Amino acid sequence: MAEAEIAAELPPREAMEFDVVIVGAGPAGLAAAIRLKQLAAEAGSEISVVVVEKGSAVGAHILSGAVIDPSGLNRLIPDWKEKGAPVETAVKDDRFYFLTKTKALRLPNMFMPPLMGNHGNYIVSLGALVTWLGEQAAELGVEVYPGFAASEVLYDENGAVVGIATGDMGVSREGQPTDSFVRGMELRGKYTFFAEGARGSLTKGLIEQFRLSDDRDPQKFGIGLKELWRIAPEKHQPGLVQHSFGWPLDNSTGGGSFLYHYGENLVAVGFVLHLNYQNPYLSPYDEFQRFKTHPAIRGTFEGGKRIGYGARAITEGGWQSIPKLTFPGGVLLGCAAGFVNVPRITGSHNAILSGIAAAEAAFPALAEGRAQDELTAYETAVLEGDIARDLKPVRNAKPLWSRFGTFLGIALGGVDMWINTLIPGGLFTLRHGKPDYATLKTAANAQPIDYPKPDGVLTFDRLTSVSFSGTNHEENQPVHLKLTDPRVPIAINLPEFAEPAQRYCPAAVYEVVAEPGGDPRFQINAQNCVHCKTCDIKDPSQNINWVCPEGGGGPNYAGM
Repeated sequence: MAEAEIAAELPPREAMEFDVVIVGAGPAGLAAAIRLKQLAAEAGSEISVVVVEKGSAVGAHILSGAVIDPSGLNRLIPDWKEKGAPVETAVKDDRFYFLTKTKALRLPNMFMPPLMGNHGNYIVSLGALVTWLGEQAAELGVEVYPGFAASEVLYDENGAVVGIATGDMGVSREGQPTDSFVRGMELRGKYTFFAEGARGSLTKGLIEQFRLSDDRDPQKFGIGLKELWRIAPEKHQPGLVQHSFGWPLDNSTGGGSFLYHYGENLVAVGFVLHLNYQNPYLSPYDEFQRFKTHPAIRGTFEGGKRIGYGARAITEGGWQSIPKLTFPGGVLLGCAAGFVNVPRITGSHNAILSGIAAAEAAFPALAEGRAQDELTAYETAVLEGDIARDLKPVRNAKPLWSRFGTFLGIALGGVDMWINTLIPGGLFTLRHGKPDYATLKTAANAQPIDYPKPDGVLTFDRLTSVSFSGTNHEENQPVHLKLTDPRVPIAINLPEFAEPAQRYCPAAVYEVVAEPGGDPRFQINAQNCVHCKTCDIKDPSQNINWVCPEGGGGPNYAGM
């Protein structure tokens, strides 16, 4: 039975009305909710705000390095220290390395642009911070609904956004209601804020629907892979922030690593690989595992124990790729809009600042009795305020790296950041060029990569790693990784690109299975998915559409 026919037989959804509906309980969404309630309290008025979150709990899907710039938090909750925010480890030592296969060459801090410094920043678990922000929001009267995935945007007869619908629950793999079926809810608002993070499924549709990226550069992405380790106490250096570039990547492949020491003998180790890479045989996951074996890196983990793993797409387009931020009835916040400062690998401060700006645009509009119009004051605040001042000076770092390769590109990026420091506004703005899915060479023109087998102590296979992410999906539910044309993986991607989904996915979701005596078959192991969205971004045929699975499914990150 077709989906439309099934939908026609279902009972109507119940609806709830709010002033503001927010999709995503990350830093941006929660900051917006908190600021709206603060403004209402200051004005002695009431405002109804709901936040819907697809993760099983607030913070369950949050993955970041994370070194945070506290500027956003300072503005949102100035007394965050007194209120017990889990922000404790100040950055004490900032190191940058260029790696060869056997050496680590430290770059003098005095030559680094001031924009790259982490003085005054903190090493945190962003998941823990978001959990705390959720508690602050709830105390102010925000309704926070974790475990409910926003699956549909609702429009009025004029095409304005009027809210979202959460997905039906208890639907079988074949799309039929089961005995546990529960119809989704409609959450309707005068304004709806979309704070889904990088490559949000609803955001993707909104950008297309309202042509928000017209006259902008294509959004660029990276994949960030992270492990959390508890290391030997004598090796722990609280406050150490270490970044590197170079090996194991070649000069034409952008990316780098981080090691952050914080908490009780914790080290967050991660690897970011730009998704405009060219070799279809490259595996971001295996490059990360290989990185840990470097002579200057592996010693940190000897005698330690891995306790967490995850992966997530990161927006990397920066200033040139910011879409139009407003449309009738709604706005884009945080990483949904692409506010990451790529050279610093930080974005949570801008996410919080965007949530504050959206709230401060919506509150007076609501007070005037407005609804479903465009909050143009929000876009003005972003493009002329602190977010712009953070992103504009580093706007050329990514395109320079992509054009000239790692060695020359990073050097030129450093020079450009110095110029932007000395001459506000800089001298020029470079464009990004191709979207990430269009950068792959064909398999015939690429060199296969022979990755070493994992040792199970320092390096691990994908499925073992997925078990450290807490990932879980109900088995009997529709596959949330939709193929526009099921023939494409075997008929096109396999002969032309050696089907790169087998390698770019960090969770072993995609396999090409050789049938005995028959043709190869493309298999999707959707239960493994950690919701990184890399497939939706990198598939060379743009044949994979990531949609939200049943609410509460996916990773359950702890301390990430």
